[in-house]
Amino acid sequence: MDFFDRFAVPHPSFAIYASMVAIGLTTIAILAGLTYFKKWGYLWREWLTTVDHKRIGIMYLISALVMLFRGGVDAIMLRAQLAVPDNTLLDSQHYNEIFTTHGVVMILFMAMPFIMFFMNLVVPLQIGARDVAFPRLNALSFWLFFMGAMLFNISFVVGGSPDAGWTSYFPLASEEFSKSVGTNYYMIAIQIAGIGTLLTGINFITTIMKMRAPGMTLMKMPMFTWSALIANLIIVFAFPVLTVALAMGTMDRLFGTHFFTLGNGGMDMLWANLFWVWGHPEVYILILPAFGLYSEIISTFSGRNLYGYKSMVWSMVLISLLSFLVWAHHFFTMGQGAFTNSIFSITTMAIAVPTGVKIFNWLFTLRKGKIRMTTPMLYSMLFIPLFTLGGVTGVMLAMSAADYQYHNTMFLVAHFHNVIIPGVVYAMLAGLTYYWPKMFGFMLNEKIGKWTAWLLSIGFVLAFIPMYITGLDGQVRRSFTYSESTGFGPLNMVSFVGAAIMMIGFALIVYNIYYSIRYAPRNIGSDPWDARTLEWATHTPVPEYNFAIVPEVKTSEAFWDAKKHGHELFNGKIEKIHMPNNSGMPFIMSCFFFAWGFSLIFSLWIPAIITTIGIFVFMTLRSFEKDHGRYIPAKEVEETESELRGA
Repeated sequence: MDFFDRFAVPHPSFAIYASMVAIGLTTIAILAGLTYFKKWGYLWREWLTTVDHKRIGIMYLISALVMLFRGGVDAIMLRAQLAVPDNTLLDSQHYNEIFTTHGVVMILFMAMPFIMFFMNLVVPLQIGARDVAFPRLNALSFWLFFMGAMLFNISFVVGGSPDAGWTSYFPLASEEFSKSVGTNYYMIAIQIAGIGTLLTGINFITTIMKMRAPGMTLMKMPMFTWSALIANLIIVFAFPVLTVALAMGTMDRLFGTHFFTLGNGGMDMLWANLFWVWGHPEVYILILPAFGLYSEIISTFSGRNLYGYKSMVWSMVLISLLSFLVWAHHFFTMGQGAFTNSIFSITTMAIAVPTGVKIFNWLFTLRKGKIRMTTPMLYSMLFIPLFTLGGVTGVMLAMSAADYQYHNTMFLVAHFHNVIIPGVVYAMLAGLTYYWPKMFGFMLNEKIGKWTAWLLSIGFVLAFIPMYITGLDGQVRRSFTYSESTGFGPLNMVSFVGAAIMMIGFALIVYNIYYSIRYAPRNIGSDPWDARTLEWATHTPVPEYNFAIVPEVKTSEAFWDAKKHGHELFNGKIEKIHMPNNSGMPFIMSCFFFAWGFSLIFSLWIPAIITTIGIFVFMTLRSFEKDHGRYIPAKEVEETESELRGA
């Protein structure tokens, strides 16, 4: 019985039992659907074994959207619990689990795959490449992320969710204070997903540096590609720190080491430092590609080239450097001393300067532009004032003396969401709408899209502005309830109403996809937005090889200049094209990682040893494998091009 007890949820509730039933029924429905429609072969050939960067990007997108709604359910539960004083909808333990999983899911398993979706879909097309530098590594990166996300998400029905916050501070996350396996899930699932992200960083740096089209110098790259390059450089420097910290935390919990314990030489603040040495650059891993998307969208729908291209590039470089010099502002209140606090206060305020440069660049791009208020442009316009508000409150938090008042209150929660939702989520939705026709050959409905943007913005203001007020009045974060005498009730009810309106907005996204699949016209061509960069120079749908002839770039807006000034993009003749072969090895290897992680979480040592050996066997097999890919004959390429031109 002890063996089965360890898999039981330590704090079950009706919601958890309902989730178990829902997961079981959904799994059965998916398996039955694949069997009934005889899609197992198609799924294996076209998706599970693919190394095509575009298909991998779409799989990242599906994962991100699923996790968006998973994290959204957590969010609405949190706001419902705090909507009225002395509420009993959730008890303290369940509340702790929900805000922990909400933070991890939204940052690491929603925002990160959304970023990876755009990198995979857009970057090779923007630089005129036929694929990424290491296609099979790219597939392994996705499947490691996916298995890490799935491992984390089964925690609330098998063994129990982590409950030490999304930052998982020690000693709260130690075996002494978090006795369930929830924190084991945190340590190991994020480790697996993080390895995939690190591999992505290496892959895309190599792709951008080595596979650009002829004539595309660094200072002729589109702004999104620049943002992707800098974000991946941050990944390569920051994620190894997280890898080491998670490994040390895992050893503390599973093997009794004392890296972060309060006794026997451990240092709980070592975890806080290592976490935020990764954690604050992580914010810029998310926000810089979002800035790149806004730059592309604002330039396209203003009908103008981006104002201050070089200053935009250098501001991103400066942000990336400063992002590693601000981590200690997360513990201004933890007794570092006035001098240390002052240093990090200065660096934190300094990082606002290059961010401000970008805001002014976007505004000057809009000035005298012929603005088309499409759905992507509407998100971009809403982003500027909302994000600026979040940035200003960030400068308030950067003042270390004042931070003693703000830090552990809802003011900080409001600031963080005020930056991430307009800065990242709006960019993801704007970019999704912008690139949807390039992926699927039809556009999302503009009217529904604009309703969604306005509903999200109204809901956002109602949900988070009241938190600034209650935070300044003293409402602490991470608390599952409050008394009626505090007077926080009315504003928290407003926040709940705002969250509910946002939920309606996200539901409209689903409806928009359904409506557009059914009714949107398909004869939109390859460039429905009259865009400016190379990804719109190829066909829709994009062929496997991206470009039949590799483009030759002469300016920073090669496609726009080809359309408007007659520059020749595609010189030469069609020749055979080398492409990589599909492979099932990344998927199978990631399944071993999943089993390895699950075994470690529950201290099942024999399966852990077997799966560890399996992982190394796969690595060895790959080292000796001779797979030189294949060629698409020139005649087949010509036939494909002729067919796509006709379409």
